Amino acid sequence: MQKVKSKYQFLVNGEWSDGTSNKWVDIFSPETNEVVGSVPAMTQEEVDKAVRLAKEAQQTWADTAVHERSNLLYKWADKLEERKQEIGEMIANEVGKSPSSAIGEVVRTAEIIRYTAEEGVRIHGELMKGDSFPGGSKNKLALIQKEPLGVVLAISPFNYPVNLAAAKIAPALIAGNTVVFKPATQGAISGLLMIQALVDAGLPKSVVNVVTGRGSEIGDFVVTHSLIDMISFTGGTKTGQDIAQKAKMIPLVLELGGKDPALVLEDADIEQAAAQIIGGAFSYSGQRCTAIKKVFVLDSVADDLVSKLTEKVTQLKVGKASEEATVVPLINERAADFVEGLISDAKEKGAKIVTGGDRTGNFIEPTLIDNVTPNMDIAWEEQFGPALPIIRVSSVFEAIELEKKSEFGLQASIFTKNTQDAFTIASKLNVGTVQLNGKPERGPDHFPFLGVKNSGLGVQGIGRSIESMMRDKVMVINL
Repeated sequence: MQKVKSKYQFLVNGEWSDGTSNKWVDIFSPETNEVVGSVPAMTQEEVDKAVRLAKEAQQTWADTAVHERSNLLYKWADKLEERKQEIGEMIANEVGKSPSSAIGEVVRTAEIIRYTAEEGVRIHGELMKGDSFPGGSKNKLALIQKEPLGVVLAISPFNYPVNLAAAKIAPALIAGNTVVFKPATQGAISGLLMIQALVDAGLPKSVVNVVTGRGSEIGDFVVTHSLIDMISFTGGTKTGQDIAQKAKMIPLVLELGGKDPALVLEDADIEQAAAQIIGGAFSYSGQRCTAIKKVFVLDSVADDLVSKLTEKVTQLKVGKASEEATVVPLINERAADFVEGLISDAKEKGAKIVTGGDRTGNFIEPTLIDNVTPNMDIAWEEQFGPALPIIRVSSVFEAIELEKKSEFGLQASIFTKNTQDAFTIASKLNVGTVQLNGKPERGPDHFPFLGVKNSGLGVQGIGRSIESMMRDKVMVINL
């Protein structure tokens, strides 16, 4: 890939190109608001070429021995680790993460790719006997093979531009699919550097093609392209719902928004709960789908919890991501506008701003909001920022009933010393994952990861991701 005056090229058919439109999309640093670099605004004709060439390359890639596909992933992981500093610095600049977190993302991505390479060689078919079904014949055998789906469209988000991209691309490749990769505009350069490492590892032509540009211009075109066989998307709920409506008859895996609650019971270790809640709510300014986004706390321990949370919020390092701050500027001004609006709405309706609440540009102070009630927008809307609503409840039953009304269902945390109570409550929460005495999080990356309701569709986690990108093909043998 050539870079001229911070202009980065896209990849189609093994060739890096500026494109024909002569239009570029500038990417601004959340911290400095300076241009980090630019990526091509591809035309629909160029996107069509990328998809068609991926389709042409798919059968040859599927016929490649799985151990060879696995070897490519191992080499990719090695190349990423060799460049962790370079790629990490770009992640930090482009999406406003601390340098240590950004470099850590690259290392974690290499680990995901290696695990995928190892897991992929274990995917086998099965043999079924006909006489195991009443009236069936022992002279019938079903040979069930695992086949790739074809061309996978991988759409990644801004907040983990390398990790959540590779978590789609690696399973698709090991399964025998080719990939059209559409990175989020904010994070696209990091994604391109990640793919450069894959090219240098020996990626065959068009096994992965990368398309760049604004979703408003090429998004619908690529999502509805007739040669796309599967879509794996991570991003906002509204965009995911739009994709689901337009994609029609192809498999989807959607990782969408969350409003992950923490339930703090009367017998909880308040110190532990407060530490986990603060870490879960404010790391990277809460710009994660698995951030704790609201707290249900029993009245009897609410004052104690709020006191502990207040103490820990004041200890957070705020400021520049480049200086390893925890609470950093949000990705852009629009994101800050939204969070500020939620804080203002809660305040106007009677909530108490315990700490923070002020804004400078796209930076919002870490904000604790007590006495939040169901008529306030922040009780339901996903803030994706450093503002934490605290909802006092008189009983666990009240918390469960309120949570059932949420449109989201990604994860939830329960803080209690009573394991039996935790299991009972967990069984009543309509979420993908329940964390006991810990904050929500995506990993370890081989665990199943899913959301229900408007938080997603399908299951991820390395093994599940591979399976989602394959299908059964049955041959019935009549003896």
